[in-house]
Amino acid sequence: ITSGKISGKEALAVAGTLALVAFLLIQPLNALTKELSFFALAVAILYPFTKRFFAIPQAVLGIAFGFGIPMAYAAVLGFIPPEAWILLIGNIFWAIAYDTAYAMVDRDDDVKLGIKTSAITFGRFDVLAICICYGICLLSFAVLGWLLAFPTIFWIFLGLALLLAIYYFQLIKDRQKEKCFLAFRRNNWFGMSLFLAIAFAY
Repeated sequence: ITSGKISGKEALAVAGTLALVAFLLIQPLNALTKELSFFALAVAILYPFTKRFFAIPQAVLGIAFGFGIPMAYAAVLGFIPPEAWILLIGNIFWAIAYDTAYAMVDRDDDVKLGIKTSAITFGRFDVLAICICYGICLLSFAVLGWLLAFPTIFWIFLGLALLLAIYYFQLIKDRQKEKCFLAFRRNNWFGMSLFLAIAFAY
């Protein structure tokens, strides 16, 4: 839309089509998963508008991105165990962390446009807030590993994720836009470490 390659009406048509396809994909699943899908859709629709009134829209982004976690548990087990919510909490705080780094790049423009972001809300405590969010994310996974008695390999990859979080801190600490954007882009490494931690644990 911003580049002018697609109009607002065309974007709505594409979004509606994708939502319909997603709805068709969950039809073979159980009733609980279908019920959860309505909440997931509502959050996805709400997220773009939260930048106008919510101080930390990145938290809503985290819910939108992470709500597939409880849905997956519901689809397989028919209920949502505590570990699903622990994973969701970790995912939400991870999203706040990496998207705040991204928001630090656009902060000046967002202030001019009157858009609310976590980088603006956290202000001079933005770097500290990002570190705390990474800490909560890692703590969530540590609690998960403890509850499920994961083997040593899980903790090795969780340690790698911690080292990556420290690396991201080194990138963003001086608030240089290029390095903040690099920290955002390289968060796939962090996510891969967490994925491998659980994958190898099983």
